[in-house]
Amino acid sequence: MRFDVLEVPAAAGDEVLGRLPGPAAGPVVRHGARMRLLVAPGGAEELPGLLDWLEWGGVSLDLVALGRGGSMPAPALPGAARGPGEPFWVRPPLARRGGEGDGDRPVPLPALAGPPGCPGHPGPARAWGTGGGAPDLVRLVAALATACHRVRLFPPPGRRTARNRQAWAFS
Repeated sequence: MRFDVLEVPAAAGDEVLGRLPGPAAGPVVRHGARMRLLVAPGGAEELPGLLDWLEWGGVSLDLVALGRGGSMPAPALPGAARGPGEPFWVRPPLARRGGEGDGDRPVPLPALAGPPGCPGHPGPARAWGTGGGAPDLVRLVAALATACHRVRLFPPPGRRTARNRQAWAFS
């Protein structure tokens, strides 16, 4: 399976995953204080243009894309023992169908959708939050950018640095 990765702070990833039902974000790996969301191939190359289009272009976000030629440590199989600090699956790449004997099916990876009627377009039943399908890459990037910005402005307790300790100024 070929994929690209969107890597964000774990707090931002937790925020986005809390709003996505079931496996809607696709497979997700956590490694330390970072979360990696697997997206369809080509997603990493699209990230800068998407951020500009979504008007996040000039904002410093802790959102990193790993594309062709990039690598990440492989997490242990779901349910397998792992050591401290090793990556693990938050949402594994396979989802249960629920019926006995149906087996597992791969979770769809968020991708850019063409116009309605094109192959690969999710259609209204698969839009984010309405049908349980994978959100398209634009919606996922918009949610991740917002969450990354929020985490940067309001870091979780215990993660404050000298750079973000300054109190708000009011006039």
